[in-house]
Amino acid sequence: MPNVMTRPMPRQIATFALVGVVNTGTYYGLYLLFLMRLPYLLAHVLAFLLSMAGSFFLNARFTYRTRPTWRKFLLFPLTNAANFVITTVGVYVIVDVLDAGSRFAPLLASFAAIPVTFVVSRWIMLL
Repeated sequence: MPNVMTRPMPRQIATFALVGVVNTGTYYGLYLLFLMRLPYLLAHVLAFLLSMAGSFFLNARFTYRTRPTWRKFLLFPLTNAANFVITTVGVYVIVDVLDAGSRFAPLLASFAAIPVTFVVSRWIMLL
């Protein structure tokens, strides 16, 4: 496995984006599933937490090609802290302020969080 520092940045960005698509699909599927029984914010939080764990392992293996460790796993939520705040505020604004509905709100809100998540996740995984 090549060292993460020797891996070209454009390839990391492309792989991160692909993992993000898979993670977003997982998140959104879980969100819709939970939305059938739970309020939208609780559905969002639960789907977010579950998909974050999957994101850690996919990014460790494919994006950064680094061994997943407990330390990195425990620090990984920091990579999603900004993402969580941005998407949660975005979901709230879209649903309650703009009255645009809860079905597609998380997808719209997630686009603003992608660049921040990449920068922070790269820093954590390179520790």
